[in-house]
Amino acid sequence: MKQVYPVFIVRDGEDFLVNVPDMEILTEGTSFADAIEMARDAIGAAGISMEDHDEKIPEPSSREHAFELAGADTDIVDFTQGIMTYVDVDFSEYRRKVNTKTVRRNVALPGWLDYEAEKAGINVSRVLQDALMAKLNVSRM
Repeated sequence: MKQVYPVFIVRDGEDFLVNVPDMEILTEGTSFADAIEMARDAIGAAGISMEDHDEKIPEPSSREHAFELAGADTDIVDFTQGIMTYVDVDFSEYRRKVNTKTVRRNVALPGWLDYEAEKAGINVSRVLQDALMAKLNVSRM
């Protein structure tokens, strides 16, 4: 399920403070782009946590309602004076991205190579993971 949520961002010195009023999320980033990514990550994490607890993920607010929610608590920061933008999150894709559950794959190796790996005490699964991450240019989360 893909949703687009209104997000408020305020610069505070070197940092960018983020408010996602529909999800009651506060986070921050080191740049505007990082703030957007932090918002997307926080929304994704909150959404899949809600799904896991059989809670309904909130529908995105209208622009007007988002301003009302963001302006309700201005004791520390008035987010309504910052930038209001939208952040899209695909909850299904986010769940797949952060899934750390081990998946079994059947890998064929020549017997001599398996023998040498065992003799050397090499964890073939770990080597395969490292090689795949290097090949795909990705890292662990």
